[in-house]
Amino acid sequence: MPGQPNILWIVTTQWRAMATGYAGDTNARTPWLDGLANEAVNFTQAVTPHPLGPQARAALLTGKLSPENGVSDYWDALPIYDAKANPAGGRVPPQGRTVAHALNDRGYATAWFGKWHLSERDRTAPFVGETHAKLIVPPERRGGFGLWEGFESGFLLNDPWLHGTRLPEPKRFKGYQADVLAERAAAWSREQGAGSKTGSRPYFCVVSLEAPHPPYHAAAPHVTELKPAELQLRANVPTGGPVEQKARDELTGYYAHIEATDRAIGRLLSEVDLAETIVVFTSVHGDMHGSHGLFRKAWPYEESVRIPLLIRRERGAGSEEPNKKDPSPVSLVDLPHMAVAWAEGRQWHSRRDSAVISMPTASDIAQQCPVAWRGFRSAKHKLVLKADGTPWLYFDLERDPPEMKNLAGDPARAGEIETLRRLL
Repeated sequence: MPGQPNILWIVTTQWRAMATGYAGDTNARTPWLDGLANEAVNFTQAVTPHPLGPQARAALLTGKLSPENGVSDYWDALPIYDAKANPAGGRVPPQGRTVAHALNDRGYATAWFGKWHLSERDRTAPFVGETHAKLIVPPERRGGFGLWEGFESGFLLNDPWLHGTRLPEPKRFKGYQADVLAERAAAWSREQGAGSKTGSRPYFCVVSLEAPHPPYHAAAPHVTELKPAELQLRANVPTGGPVEQKARDELTGYYAHIEATDRAIGRLLSEVDLAETIVVFTSVHGDMHGSHGLFRKAWPYEESVRIPLLIRRERGAGSEEPNKKDPSPVSLVDLPHMAVAWAEGRQWHSRRDSAVISMPTASDIAQQCPVAWRGFRSAKHKLVLKADGTPWLYFDLERDPPEMKNLAGDPARAGEIETLRRLL
């Protein structure tokens, strides 16, 4: 297909939407992403459909919500795609088919670099450490990417272990994880040439980074942590007690890894042919960091659900204007459909007025939300139901952005809540 752009996804972990310089966070030192935002469309209302790693990643790769995509629980592996399993008529794709399969079919060279978090894991192993970092992801579980070079998980922000297409056994690479992955992805992109506009194949490349996920005080090279007292906290963080103390302590490391990861992203972008490439920057979910007295993710609040999303089009392409804020209710589940549209020379536009958010199963992981829930979020409202369908949270996001007043029990709102609840 002539004129197909290269497509580069940069996907981080636990980077909440408000934690960038361009979003106005005075704690965040993100010069490279601030520069990217000046050339990109900033989707200011973007969300993760499921604010926990595996469920979010499955939705990101398949374009289908969990559990429809086959991943319901934290420990579920992404199903293996089997083209022969397609039902009669071929209208419903089988589970396990990803955006890589779709772009392979459209003539793209496809590559994955970094964290996977969608293979079978050892439930008894520590979350942080070499067991999951060195776990072999078999070729049939690599989502259809032509080249796959990464690791299951392990949260080793320094000196990562990589294996894959060119590395049959795990090999340790010295350096900051984001730097190592960015350098290897940049080298691969150079090998692909300038894309189909000069006769070679266009490419689709995903760079999947663990930072700024904990451990927050892992070394962030060439970065000086802010002092806890210097941090500006969200208005919804309780002050004067252990929640504030913990939030300040972990945020110093969080913002250090944001700065180090921003620098790695900058190095990657400096080596990519931006005239031929669509660049997407996002995260699979955020982190509460003490907001509402809570920490980590799987919670339905803004700090957990809202994510950064920048999309920079290749030069002269389409009608999108740079440095533009788009309030469309875009979700990670939309990104595969965007990529297919771009590969086919089409524009993609959101046709919804809200985005579905949910945790299909309760989490038993410490500090994460311990209940299942489902709901929706628009630019104006957020409604969250418990697993039994009763209203749990209802916020007026226009008047109450930090979600300080839960309206779920307000008798004056009962009628509108019931109308919206029926839609879910």
